[in-house]
Amino acid sequence: MSSSLKSLAKLQLLVLSSGLIAVTFTMLGCQKEVPAAFNTVDAGDAKAATAKIAEADQLYEAREDMARARVAVATLRQAVMGDYGNYEAAWKLSRASFYVGDHADSGDEADQSFTSGIEAGKAAIKLQPDKPDGHFWLGANYGGEAERSTLPSLAAVTNIRTEMETVIKLDEKFLGGSAYLGLGKLYLKAPSVLGGSTTKAVENLKKGLAISPGNALMKYYLAEAHESDGRDADARKELDEVLKSTPDPKFVAEHKDAVKKANKLLEKLNRK
Repeated sequence: MSSSLKSLAKLQLLVLSSGLIAVTFTMLGCQKEVPAAFNTVDAGDAKAATAKIAEADQLYEAREDMARARVAVATLRQAVMGDYGNYEAAWKLSRASFYVGDHADSGDEADQSFTSGIEAGKAAIKLQPDKPDGHFWLGANYGGEAERSTLPSLAAVTNIRTEMETVIKLDEKFLGGSAYLGLGKLYLKAPSVLGGSTTKAVENLKKGLAISPGNALMKYYLAEAHESDGRDADARKELDEVLKSTPDPKFVAEHKDAVKKANKLLEKLNRK
C-alpha cells in the first residue's frame, strides 16, 4: 500500500474513533438525566393518586348504590398503585372495602372485600401508626371477617379488640366514638369462651352513645344486647329511638342499615 493510502486509512480510523467517543459521552450525558425523569413520573403519580381519591370520595358518598361502592374500591386501588406511600388512599380503601364486604350478597365477594380491607388497613398503619383511621378500619374488617366465620378464633377476637382499643387511646371521639361500637359488637357476638359478654357490650355501647347520642347503629346494638339479656322492654325503647331518629347526612346509608335491623328485631320481639 502506498504511503498516501496508508495516511488516508489512518485518518479515517481516527475520525471513526472520535465519533465513537462522542457518541459514548453523549449516552453518558443522557443517562445522567434519567433520575430527573423518574422524579417527574413520581410527582405525576402522586397527583394522579390525589385525583383518584377525590373521585372515590364522590363515589363513596353514594355508597348505597353498590355499583358505585365497588367502583370506589377499584378507584382507590388505582390511587394506592399510583402512590404506595399515600396514607389517605390506604385507609379509604380499607373503609370502602369494608362497606362492600358488609353489604355483599355473595360470600366470595364479602371474603375478598374483607381481605382487601385488612391488607389496606395494615398498609395504612405502617404509614401512619399514630393515626386512628387505619386502626379503626383494620379492626372493622377483622370484625367483618370474623362474623362470616363459623368458628371465630381467639386470634380474631384479640385482633379486633386490639385495634379498637388503640383507636380509643389515640382519639376516643374518633368517628363519633365508633370504636366503642366496634367493641360492643365484639363482646355481643363473640362466644363467652372467647371473652364474649353482654355486660361488656352494654358498657361499651353506652360509652359510645355518651359521645354520639344520635348514633342509630349504636342504639340498635344496645337494643340487641338488652334482648339477649331478656330485657325486652329496654330493647324496645332503644329500637323506638332508632326508628324515630333523624339521620346524619353523612351517614344516611348506615342509618338505613340500623332501621332495617331494628325492624327485624322488633318482629322477633313481637313473636315472643
